[in-house]
Amino acid sequence: MAKGKGGNVSAAVWNIAQPVADRLGLEIWDIRFLKEGTDWFLRIFIDKDGGVDITDCENFSRAIDAPLDELDPIEQSYCLEVSSPGLERELTRPDHFEKYTGAGIKVRMIRPVNGVREFKGVLESYDGGMIVLRLDDGSAMNIEKKETSYIRLDDFEQKGPEEK
Repeated sequence: MAKGKGGNVSAAVWNIAQPVADRLGLEIWDIRFLKEGTDWFLRIFIDKDGGVDITDCENFSRAIDAPLDELDPIEQSYCLEVSSPGLERELTRPDHFEKYTGAGIKVRMIRPVNGVREFKGVLESYDGGMIVLRLDDGSAMNIEKKETSYIRLDDFEQKGPEEK
């Protein structure tokens, strides 16, 4: 049984969820184990080419239920939520950055840079936690991932990598 906070639980659940996702033709986008108020939530974000729908979420939820109960990686009670990462999905893993190189992103900094906290541009590259963001004026901005609150796709204003 995985003990500790969200990271250990997320890793244990990932190991259980990956074969289920593979069997259903899905990709695990992210797994988060979070406490909100007095309740714990296990959130599994799934994806596939063309996007997921409610049926994919339902099928995955039903398929993962028994393995989670059997292997019991979480010691406390929790609510399981399965969903799509959404249009403005958060980029958190190296493979996310690789997949979306060339796409429009929004970056929110933990601390302002020259008085500005949010930046938009095109993800030019990602290497070992260093992001190169191409701003609208053509300049490049180097950003350390650890200095950001979030990095999300900017699907509403920028073109994705397949539309370059």
